Amino acid sequence: MGIRLQSGNGAATEVQQARRMKTTGVKRQRIPRWGIFLFVILAAFAVARTLQRGIETKKATQPPVRTVLVAQVTSKDVPLYLDEIGTCAAYETVQVQAQVSGKILSRHFQDGADVKVGDLLFIIDPRPYQAAVDQAKAQAVLDQITMKRQQELRARNVISPQDLDTAQANTHKSEAAAEAAQVNLDYCYIKSPINGRIGLRNVDVGNLVGPSSPALVTIQGLDPIYTDFTVAETDLGLVRKYLGGPNVKVQTWSPDQNIPPRTGDLYFIDTAVQPGSGTVKARGVTPNPDRALWPSEFVRVRFILDTIKDAKLVPSQAVQISQNGPFVFVVKPDKTVDLRPVKPGQRQDSDFTVIESGVNAGESVVVTGQLALGPGSKVDPQPYNAAANPSGGQGAAAKSPM
Repeated sequence: MGIRLQSGNGAATEVQQARRMKTTGVKRQRIPRWGIFLFVILAAFAVARTLQRGIETKKATQPPVRTVLVAQVTSKDVPLYLDEIGTCAAYETVQVQAQVSGKILSRHFQDGADVKVGDLLFIIDPRPYQAAVDQAKAQAVLDQITMKRQQELRARNVISPQDLDTAQANTHKSEAAAEAAQVNLDYCYIKSPINGRIGLRNVDVGNLVGPSSPALVTIQGLDPIYTDFTVAETDLGLVRKYLGGPNVKVQTWSPDQNIPPRTGDLYFIDTAVQPGSGTVKARGVTPNPDRALWPSEFVRVRFILDTIKDAKLVPSQAVQISQNGPFVFVVKPDKTVDLRPVKPGQRQDSDFTVIESGVNAGESVVVTGQLALGPGSKVDPQPYNAAANPSGGQGAAAKSPM
């Protein structure tokens, strides 16, 4: 009996404990609504923060878009040339000297003035020579009268043929003497033999001069003018290739930047290399109508050999140098850049360089802003203005191979 009661009491106790646990579990499962709402807000904030950090990380890993100046590859005909240093020389040089002896009576020019052929320069005292002319002419007249008389006598057989021959010879002799006297008289009036610029006179009025005296003055012809320069023997092979061609020209540049260059023809090239210097002498004939070029003046010479047809040109600043050689950055349609190895040629007009291979006409190349670029870099291309950016860009441009 007692055991049963104990069992009943134990079962009742277990039932009561189960009810308490059920009631406690129900109470624990009930969460306030504001707690749920707060949890959702915190979770959304955490997700948003995580996404923001991911975007910032992605942006930080992407390189920024670089603003660069670009120019198109152009195509046009350009000269093939050699640049040299030369000097100018007078086209003609005449030292005016006295051809008869006498005293200078007058001077008819200003030192340093331009003169033309036939302009009067000096007058030597002509009186002695005028007297000689008059005497010679008088003798010529006398001899002519004598000859006519001898002809009449010979017609009547009064004189021998030898007498008539002597009279005729004397007539010719006197006529020649009169002409010689006239020539000496003309020499008293010294005139310019060429067109040119006269130098500083060496004698003044009143001095006695003669054929053995020093030059009275020097005249130099300045239009056209010679341009003398040399060609290195290493360039002779190239020069011989184009020598005699229709495009061979000599372009002369004055030290004065305000004077435009003059283009002339090749006049002479020597047949031998000068010992010691390894150069060959050459000479061009250059137009000089305004007398801007002077004899013995140093000038820059561009020896044009031929014309390169449809040459590809880029601004010289676009060509960069790396360990692997010259290259340019080419802008692709998607505004990314491609590093393109190139073979540069001669510089043209000091702002452009011929590209022999590596780019095509119409492509865009980066002119300034290459320092921060690499293959595939994103760029914001802006047009390049050479006039507004005379010295922009980084890197050394390729120089002429000659």
